[in-house]
Amino acid sequence: MGRKHGIFSIQSEEVSISTKKKAVKRNGITIPQALETIYQQMRIAGNRSRTIESYDYIFNQFVRYNKLEYVEDITADSIYDYLGSLEVAQQTKLIRLKSIKAVLSKFHNNGWMKQKFWSTIQVKIDKEIKKGAKANDIEKLIELIDQNTFIGFRDTVAILTMYKTGIRIQTLGELKERHVDYENLTLNLDGSILKNHKFLKLPIDQELADLFKVLIKQNKKIRSYYNTKNTNIIITQNGLPISNGRTSNNAISKQLNKYSKRFGLENINAHAIRRGYAKKLLEAGASIAIISKALGHSDLAVTTQYLDLDVEEVAKDLREYL
Repeated sequence: MGRKHGIFSIQSEEVSISTKKKAVKRNGITIPQALETIYQQMRIAGNRSRTIESYDYIFNQFVRYNKLEYVEDITADSIYDYLGSLEVAQQTKLIRLKSIKAVLSKFHNNGWMKQKFWSTIQVKIDKEIKKGAKANDIEKLIELIDQNTFIGFRDTVAILTMYKTGIRIQTLGELKERHVDYENLTLNLDGSILKNHKFLKLPIDQELADLFKVLIKQNKKIRSYYNTKNTNIIITQNGLPISNGRTSNNAISKQLNKYSKRFGLENINAHAIRRGYAKKLLEAGASIAIISKALGHSDLAVTTQYLDLDVEEVAKDLREYL
């Protein structure tokens, strides 16, 4: 044991010894650098800004929670710790996990991560049959909306557009006057406003075409008053597009939520209306392939899952073949 008295005693005020460890320089790529690179790659590949922004929000939340700095710091435990900290539904956790996996896979493709350890991480959820909106619910909703106001009339046109064409609410927000072919009664949707980036032509009826004309006429008055410039068919009462493209939670989805609560209609939301359109086509005898094309799905498997029938409905239909 060292002696601490007499000549062996050191007065602390006489000398100050630095105890700071020398910072170890790391050669790995930092997470911000990696993200900047893959986002640039995604933009060049044609990915939408809202997809990139969604990845960025979720992944940075994951990084902040774990206090990560370098790509090599990311482990399976850090993913599990983050997911375990979330006080959200399992479905939401699954969405977060998918986004994290997508980013990590891009890190791997760039050679920054050697093993795809995240591929075995799963979030189990109970499969729930999501019902589509029924025709009588849509009719009831249309009857209850005050169509003498701009908001009410606009919402009516938006609802009928989604139910009669099956377009996504994000696409609805980007629908322009040039997309409507009144002569051939079609919506000619270029890939720039569709999730799969493929041109799509959808039929419309004369009623919807006439509603577009009335709404567009009213839109011009509103844009003139507020001095806004756009050719969107569905706009806000201030003459602006209903969505900035970053989220599907736009003015129409908020209105649908409000109507659902006010009128006691449980299955009224943008996704239910789109499913209702798909189910309507199926019941009319359309093939899965045709429905898949109409919905703009990437493959038939997605459409098959989209049209999932509940067990009672399957049993009833099968009985007819006995």
